[in-house]
Amino acid sequence: MLAKAPGIPADMVFLDLEDSVAPLEKESARAKAVDAVKNQDWGEKTLCVRINSWDTKWTYGDVIEVVGNAGERLEEVMLPKVQSGAEVVALDLLLTQVEANTGLPLGHIGIEAQIETARGLINVEEICAASPRLETIILGPVDMSASMEMPSLSGGLQIPEYPGDYFHYVFLKILMAGRANGLQVIDGPYVRVRDPEGFRDFCVRTMILGYDGKWALHPDQVSILNQVFSPSQEQFDRACAVLDAYQQATQEDRRGAVMFGDEMIDEASRKVAVKVVARGERAGLVRSPSARG
Repeated sequence: MLAKAPGIPADMVFLDLEDSVAPLEKESARAKAVDAVKNQDWGEKTLCVRINSWDTKWTYGDVIEVVGNAGERLEEVMLPKVQSGAEVVALDLLLTQVEANTGLPLGHIGIEAQIETARGLINVEEICAASPRLETIILGPVDMSASMEMPSLSGGLQIPEYPGDYFHYVFLKILMAGRANGLQVIDGPYVRVRDPEGFRDFCVRTMILGYDGKWALHPDQVSILNQVFSPSQEQFDRACAVLDAYQQATQEDRRGAVMFGDEMIDEASRKVAVKVVARGERAGLVRSPSARG
């Protein structure tokens, strides 16, 4: 898995020391993660290591050994099962000491925080504001289901007997807390790795709400993710045209709002269009010649 990871067309990759590593392998896995970070070509991917949560005996050792030895190519650590802002602060302080002792620039390592418990969800606003290192907030749907004591063994998946989306409140609460603090917001895994249509449906579910992305557990899921969370060429061209029209209205015609087809566009429309264009450019889209004025 470590050998294949650099070739996967994902924007971000994390090397896991937590749930995918057996307890007896936890400490030896650190050196494998360090070796992979230092000696494999990760291109422009954001590179992260998921450490163990503060309720285990491995957290401080993960940070000291991995961050202390991986060098500057490691950009983030992911803290799972975050329950309070104090846990993020504790990680921030430990990272500052490791950076100071290893010659890394202070503040170099960002933090990604996973919300996976009922207490973490209750405290998510406090968690999202806990540290300037925090870059991303992530929903962990399977552990969240366990924390809520939901009876389904397929954590995070739809329950046909329930008349609605039982995770909708969770999605929105995490999204609002993240956006209020300028964070990237990511949905967690879809556990049925051989169900591409189900995975696509779950991607669309959080993409529509405004999430920035979702986890992939298998390389086959990455292409679906990239397609769903990137704007279409039509959406990209339309957003570019909205920006053109708004610029003309405000700078040339000196109006604060203008009709764009049968819709009124204003400053709020511009903000939405800017995000669509930025996302499209990151996906490699270029404005169609036919869409230029």
